[in-house]
Amino acid sequence: MRRIAGVDVARGLAVLGMMTAHVGPDDTGPVPPGGFTQLADGRPSALFVVLAGVGLALLSGGSTPVAGTRLVQSRLRVLVRAVLLFVLGELLVMLGTPVAVILPTYALLFAAGCVALRWPVRALVAVAAGVALVGPFLRTFLTDGLTAWGATPTLLAEMTVGHFYPAVVWFAYLLTGLAVGRSDLRETRVRVNLAVTGAVLVVVGHVGAWVAREGLGWPTTIATTEPHSSTTFEVLGNTGVALLVLVVCLALAEQVPEVLSPVAAVGELALTAYTVHVVVIALVGDEVVRAPGIASWLAFLLTTLVLCWAWRAVLGRGPLERLLHGVSTRAADVRPDALPPVVTPAAAVPGAGKPVEPRADGS
Repeated sequence: MRRIAGVDVARGLAVLGMMTAHVGPDDTGPVPPGGFTQLADGRPSALFVVLAGVGLALLSGGSTPVAGTRLVQSRLRVLVRAVLLFVLGELLVMLGTPVAVILPTYALLFAAGCVALRWPVRALVAVAAGVALVGPFLRTFLTDGLTAWGATPTLLAEMTVGHFYPAVVWFAYLLTGLAVGRSDLRETRVRVNLAVTGAVLVVVGHVGAWVAREGLGWPTTIATTEPHSSTTFEVLGNTGVALLVLVVCLALAEQVPEVLSPVAAVGELALTAYTVHVVVIALVGDEVVRAPGIASWLAFLLTTLVLCWAWRAVLGRGPLERLLHGVSTRAADVRPDALPPVVTPAAAVPGAGKPVEPRADGS
C-alpha cells in the first residue's frame, strides 16, 4: 500500500485529537487551552473513521480498484485486520477505563467495508448519503425497540446502535473515506473539490441544524450537532471537517514535511499510539480523565509525538502495525491456482466450457 504523507498527518491529528478528548483540560475553559477539548470531542474519531475508509481504498488499489485474485487478497487482509482490531479493542475495554474505546466498532466498520471495495465512487457517495440520512432514525428505532422489549444490552447492540460509535450511522464516514481514497489525492483538482465539498457540508450541517431547531421547531434530538449525537446534521458537519482537515494536511505535508514529521509518525503508528494511551490511562488511574489538567494533557501529547517519531526513525513500522501487517499479509497469501476456476460460458467462446485459471494479475 502506497503511503501518502498528508493522510498520515491527518491520521496523526485524529489520534492526538482523541487523546485530547480523553485527557484534555476542562472543556469549559476558553480557547486555548480548554476549548481544544470542545473541538476535539467527536470530530477526531469521525476523522479517524473517514481515514480508515481512505486506507481501505489505498489497500485495495487506490484510484484503480483491484480485481480477481488481488481483490480476494485485499478482502482477506481487511477481514483478518478487522478480527485483530476487534480482539485488541475488547482487551482495551476490559481495562475498565472511562475511555469509550473506538476499536470494536472500527473493526466492524472495517469488515463491512469489504463489500464496497469494488463499488464505483458515485455508488459510495450515494450510499454514504443514504446512511447519513436514514442511519440516525434506524438507530433510534432499534434502540427504542430493544428498550421496549426489555432486551439485555449486548456487545453487538453497543457496536451497532450504541451511544458513542453506532455503526449504523458511522458507516457513512467509512464509505466517504473509501470514495475519497478512490480519487488521486495528489491532483490539485481533487483537493479543490474536496475542500469545497467539505466547506459546504460544514455549513449545511451546523447552519442547517440551527435553522431546523430554531426556525422550524425540530426537536433537539434531531436538529443538533452535539458530539456523539450521531444525527444527520452531526454526520454532515463532521464529514465536512474531516475533508477540510485532510486537504489542509495534504497541502502542508508537501510544503513543510520536516515540521510535520512527528505528527506523520503518530499517524503511521496510530494503532500503537492509541492503544498505549489507553493502557497508560489504566495504569495512571481514572483521575487523568475525570479531572484532567494541562500538564497531564501536554505530557500525553508530547510523549506520543517524541516516541512515535523516534520509533519510526529507528525501527520503522510500529509494533502493532507490524503485527497486523504480518498476520494479514500471510493470511491473504492466495495463489491464483488456489482459487475456484472461472468457467467461461460456452455461448461466448466456441469450444469453451473448460475451466480457465485466473492469471497472477487477477484477470
